[in-house]
Amino acid sequence: MPNLETSLKEAMAIDGAIGVALVDYGSGMALGTLGDGAEIDLNVAAAGNTDLVRAKMRTMEMLNLHDNDIEDILISLTTQYHLIRPLTTQTGRGLFLYLALARGRANLAMARHQLKRIETTLEI
Repeated sequence: MPNLETSLKEAMAIDGAIGVALVDYGSGMALGTLGDGAEIDLNVAAAGNTDLVRAKMRTMEMLNLHDNDIEDILISLTTQYHLIRPLTTQTGRGLFLYLALARGRANLAMARHQLKRIETTLEI
């Protein structure tokens, strides 16, 4: 099973990848990031997207959607996609993968597929 560094490198190999982070949404801290930082501050994105994940979790709780897991959350910007994937593995609970993609170079369906595969093999 790949470790965190290997998994982040695999995520950066996804077409259009700008940056990736593994985030603890309990604390809002990035456990690991990879990307050049020129287009996006991954630590700021980690903290900000933590609020988004928490809000969605609370909303699902209020709606009694207990038998559903979030597969991913997609934010579409004019030049970027931001993909948030809460981990569902036993060791990954409370964490999410955040992937920023350049919209013009990314294949969203393939990125979602590859991020799911990375999640299943990630060893934390």
